[in-house]
Amino acid sequence: MAFIDYYKILGIDKKATDKEIKNAYRKQARKYHPDLNPNDKEANTNFQAINEANEVLSDTEKRKKYDEHGENWKHADAYSNSQGQQPPRSSNQNNQGGYNFENYGEGGDFSDFFQSMFGNAASGQGRQPKYRGQNYQSELHLTVKDILQSHQQTLSVNGKNIRITIPAGVENGQTIKIAGHGSAGKNGGPNGDLLITFLIKDDDNFKRNGNNLHIIFPLNLYTAVLGGEITIETLTGKVKVNVKAETQNGTKIKLKGKGLPVYKKENQFGDLFITFQIQIPENLTENQVALFKELSNS
Repeated sequence: MAFIDYYKILGIDKKATDKEIKNAYRKQARKYHPDLNPNDKEANTNFQAINEANEVLSDTEKRKKYDEHGENWKHADAYSNSQGQQPPRSSNQNNQGGYNFENYGEGGDFSDFFQSMFGNAASGQGRQPKYRGQNYQSELHLTVKDILQSHQQTLSVNGKNIRITIPAGVENGQTIKIAGHGSAGKNGGPNGDLLITFLIKDDDNFKRNGNNLHIIFPLNLYTAVLGGEITIETLTGKVKVNVKAETQNGTKIKLKGKGLPVYKKENQFGDLFITFQIQIPENLTENQVALFKELSNS
């Protein structure tokens, strides 16, 4: 079987202390953890190898046997008890002082200890560590009107229907976690989670800024000059608004509480800001042009 250098896997020297082994393991485990590499099979394999290396090197007795016997460290005691003598030196020691036990276990790309950890039938020994399942990631596309109030929606994930609650006022790009709905764990480990990212489509009329909404309202010249009443279309219905006389172009007014609901804060809402864009009349009649000239000369 191929020799695996546990020290090399953790990136440490053979004289490393227990603390150095512990720190190296944590660093490598964070780098290759399945949660951080959900679609990377190579990272998952590296993570398993890192756990194997730590399992041996962090145990004083196992590490001692590994240093003396190399990849065959696990069968050293069994061979000595059955033969009553030291086994011959292996030609594949790789400077580890290893022994060759061809009658024990099967050959492969991983060590006997690795095989025992992950269920190889040839070993049948050693505990099997529990591994958490990988997370699933999904996207849910919504409109601004979809987040006006909390409601439930059913999603289909890997052939399973999952009913979730879409919270009112959720932000674009915000991610929520549905615990336990990821892939199944290994060796009795917990399931992964389902991570749902909300993607909220821009509205043609309303521009969102947090919980506030902004619109540009075209105001005719006559209402801007003389004042009057207009009707504003909000997300929750029509609202009548009074316009002051002599309103200037770019004037902004606020409709309090007519924005989006505040995330996870009941009965709290943002505001709706209206910017007036005054329209200059076109296609004037001769009479209308004359009136404007008269007004200009007055």
